[in-house]
Amino acid sequence: MTNNEDFLDEIGDNHFSSNAQNPLRKDAFDLSDDEKIEKIKKDVENILQTLGMDLTDDSIKGTPNRVAKMFVKEIFGGLNPSKQPKASTFDNNYKYGEMLVEKNITVYSTCEHHLLPIIGRAHVAYISSGRVIGLSKMNRIVEYYAKRPQVQERLTMQIVQELQKALGTEDVACVIDAKHLCVNSRGIKDIESSTVTSEFGGRFKDPQTKREFLDYIKLDTQF
Repeated sequence: MTNNEDFLDEIGDNHFSSNAQNPLRKDAFDLSDDEKIEKIKKDVENILQTLGMDLTDDSIKGTPNRVAKMFVKEIFGGLNPSKQPKASTFDNNYKYGEMLVEKNITVYSTCEHHLLPIIGRAHVAYISSGRVIGLSKMNRIVEYYAKRPQVQERLTMQIVQELQKALGTEDVACVIDAKHLCVNSRGIKDIESSTVTSEFGGRFKDPQTKREFLDYIKLDTQF
């Protein structure tokens, strides 16, 4: 490999991110979803043919179309701003003043360095400053930002920033614990390790509030 290729490989293996926002070109949405699927389908066909696969076989001949649809409609659907969930909020009429924690939100994302799965759990909390948000909206925000080629650090920050904007408060926190198949199934092949990232805003930077949140995460709430 060239020196540049070695450098790019090192960036990926070191889980490097160059931007707090997903790096999108200005023309990212000039093509329709159907047009993107057709282009990606041809690219997948080329990959499989290059690997020596027989695309006339019944088991694999539909794979290029399935992969293309999966990329555009499913696992990378969160790139499209038209799919961003509406983060509707409501007045905190019952004057609940303690933190609200939603834990164990399922995370299915994709590592942008190797396009392999990231699978884990997100734990999200906020303290109302007058507005509250529906619980399912918190799940949908996590899902929306996870459905992108991602770096876990960026995903954690994006979830917090979106909730801060929706709720009008800095008092938001998120912890994600996830396995990266780019670590578990290739390279070092360490199947036991997981990656933990966190983002604490506003009052969650206070050690006592942070500790309370982390203690809630540890609670056994399996039913």
